[in-house]
Amino acid sequence: MLSRDADSLYWLSRYVERAENTARILDVAYRMASMPISYNGVDTNEWESALITASALQGFRALYDEVTPENVIDYLAFSEANPSSIQGCFDTARQNARSVRGALTSEMWESINSAWLDLRRFKSQTLQVEDLPRFLNLVKETSLRYDGSALRTMLRNDAYWFSRLGVYIERADNTARVLDVKYHVLLPKDSEVGGGIDYYQWAAILRSVSALVSYQWVYHQNLRPWLVADLLILREEMPRSLAACYAALSRHLDDISERYGTSGNAQRMARAAHARLTNRTIEDIFQHGLHEFLEDFITENSRLGVAITNQYLG
Repeated sequence: MLSRDADSLYWLSRYVERAENTARILDVAYRMASMPISYNGVDTNEWESALITASALQGFRALYDEVTPENVIDYLAFSEANPSSIQGCFDTARQNARSVRGALTSEMWESINSAWLDLRRFKSQTLQVEDLPRFLNLVKETSLRYDGSALRTMLRNDAYWFSRLGVYIERADNTARVLDVKYHVLLPKDSEVGGGIDYYQWAAILRSVSALVSYQWVYHQNLRPWLVADLLILREEMPRSLAACYAALSRHLDDISERYGTSGNAQRMARAAHARLTNRTIEDIFQHGLHEFLEDFITENSRLGVAITNQYLG
């Protein structure tokens, strides 16, 4: 496979996954802003936390004077000044899909192209905050259709493996950022850990990653921050967990190395990161600092993305 085709497949999947992740971040903000009045006696900065989670606060500040729901939705969903907005992600994903049209199945192409057309009918000026869930559901459903089409219809070859690398690099980054922002930014300073607002926020985050029912199946008890972190970091049976992402990254990088007969830095980094996750406990992570662990993970995940690019896509 040509490196430019592998690059297009990799970034196509990354941008579809990024659009879904941004939709999930906005969904968290919307749910928390809609909290019952009895929990809303303090400022929880839900919309600003959405910008921080998406690493978009600096770019937002350059364009807007005030953090309002309307401004945040415009920037994260539609703004042409934000290349990682939902609309920007689908524009770039479609461009990449067109460049590798022959490597995609018809179902994959249709999921991208039809979503691109549907999303262009939405405009920030006409989208009311109360209509946001309908827009976000469309984005999430599109990502599910694309992902399901890839899993069901692609040959298990290098095109499939490069596509999956993009999914899991992006997904791991988002899961780590969501957890980090919740633990250090979102909870108000005058609200106790384990209190009513804390419980509601953790529940909203689990719903946003489709993990609330999974949490109940695994732990059979009320929400506990350390158990939520355990589920989203260390439990490989949870598809969005860091451990599950790195199990998949390690496996697909090994598939690529077997196909091409060479192994390099990307394989070593992925195996080492997966081994570290496999050998950690949530007690150990909290003892040494959840924030520090997640910061280090985000940095290492970015380095793996660079290693994949240098090894195969450059």
